[in-house]
This record gives sequence, structure tokens and C-alpha cells, in this order.
Amino acid sequence: MAPDMASATPLPDRAVAVVALAAAVALARLPLRRQIAAVRTVRVLPYARAGRVSALYAAVHAVTPVWWPGRIACMEISLATVIATALTGGQARWVLGARFLPDAAHAWVEALEGAVGRDTADAADRPWTAVLVIP
Repeated sequence: MAPDMASATPLPDRAVAVVALAAAVALARLPLRRQIAAVRTVRVLPYARAGRVSALYAAVHAVTPVWWPGRIACMEISLATVIATALTGGQARWVLGARFLPDAAHAWVEALEGAVGRDTADAADRPWTAVLVIP
């Protein structure tokens, strides 16, 4: 993410995003069923607005280190966004999806108003299909 976007993200959101990203990277080392169980614990929280989820998604992108030797891709970023939303008192859906021709997988976050982080650049002829929505 560009330095100007990092400075445009509020400091409290970046602080929450750092904690959430660290938790997401740690959770990513666990089996998927454990990750799903961890995300399901936020069911009791009220749903966050799409604008808030989008701001936290941008904050997670802003704090993602470029020097990290491991994998930080859509799955980790979307999981970090769900965790950051929970840390700020809200709930968002973690969605794992796929599409065909060519086959691809993607993870994104959904609020009640719509998706955040779903790649729609070339989705007109190859839309993403949600395979698993948690919670």
C-alpha cells in the first residue's frame, strides 16, 4: 500500500489492524476448521456497517508489511479485517469463494450492505461464488 494511503488511515484503526493482522497470521497456521471456529465466536456482536468494515479493510492493507517473508494474501487480510471488526465491537462475515475458467479462489469480507475486498475487476464474465460464509 502506498505511504499516502497509510497516512490517510486513522491511527486508532491502524493500531487495531496491527493486532488483528498478527492474530490472523497466527490463526492462518491452524487448520481451517479452527479458523472457522474462531470466527464463529463473534456471532454475538452486532453487524458493523459497510463503511466501518471498509475502513478497517483499508487499515489492514495499510499495515501489511512488504518485508514479511510469509504469505499475507486475501485470506489473511480478510480474516484480519473480520478480527479488527470484532475488536471494535462489530461483526462481519468472512467469505471464502471460488470461480471457474480459469479456476481461482478468493476470500473477502461482507457487511450487511455488501462485500468489501471482493475483486470485481474482471468479474463481469466470471463472478465469484461464495462457497463458505462464516458466521
